[in-house]
Amino acid sequence: MIHHEAWPARAWLESPLPTAAGGVELAGALEDNDGIDPENMRVLGSYGLIYVLAADGYYADASGLRRDLAAGDVILITPDLAHAYGPKPGTRWRHLYFVFSGPQFDLWRECGLLDPRRPVWRAGPVEFWARRLAETVQPDERHGPAAALRTLGRFLDVLASLVALRDTDALRAARDPWLEESQRLLGAPSARGWLTPQQVSAKVGFSYENFRKQFASRTGVSPGQFQKRKRIERAQSAIYHGGRTLKQLAEELEFCDVFHFSKAFKQVTGATPSEFRRKVRGG
Repeated sequence: MIHHEAWPARAWLESPLPTAAGGVELAGALEDNDGIDPENMRVLGSYGLIYVLAADGYYADASGLRRDLAAGDVILITPDLAHAYGPKPGTRWRHLYFVFSGPQFDLWRECGLLDPRRPVWRAGPVEFWARRLAETVQPDERHGPAAALRTLGRFLDVLASLVALRDTDALRAARDPWLEESQRLLGAPSARGWLTPQQVSAKVGFSYENFRKQFASRTGVSPGQFQKRKRIERAQSAIYHGGRTLKQLAEELEFCDVFHFSKAFKQVTGATPSEFRRKVRGG
């Protein structure tokens, strides 16, 4: 439960905090505002982030999307998309808000991270995300380039975490459970060592031929190629940290000898294990 006194309804910034990369223009908390009429949508002209603390509300935009809103919902506003949000009649409403702009955010939009096609998603628990957002704006940092950069860095960190949460949830929803399970089984050794792709196919309930085709069509690589890359990634980490010979690594990763281990390593990374060791450890 969010206590109203934790984030009282007020502006958090006295003035914008711009940098050459972008900046936060407005931030704060609002309570029981009227909202934006879906029949008279707003175009903000900047980016916005709304985090709903308490609501039985609505979201609508010019693309035709309509969503009910509740506590824990995130709303992303992009500069040119007409939109509306607010409480349903007779209900309470409370949210945190950020308005921001600049080339850093434009780049994120070009890369698909700030995607106007996916403007609403869930982020809980509410107390955790509300506190993280509140901590991006420090009360003693109102003016000056250093304060602006620190605020931008903190806000980008939280925004990236929220976007990653959205994308992870969307990826889970789009994937078949058997695919996630097979990647888990292929990607790390079991208590008895590395399972073969044939053993994994049996565990997820496919014939091997069907498993190989379905896996490759969804990931772009065969189960064997996927597993080889995972084994080599573990080898790279072990080489970086040191302490094991190439022979020990070849045995641990279940290659038949150092020659085959080195060959697979170069196929995946473009360098031999010895070359990789010199690059990351020197000498």
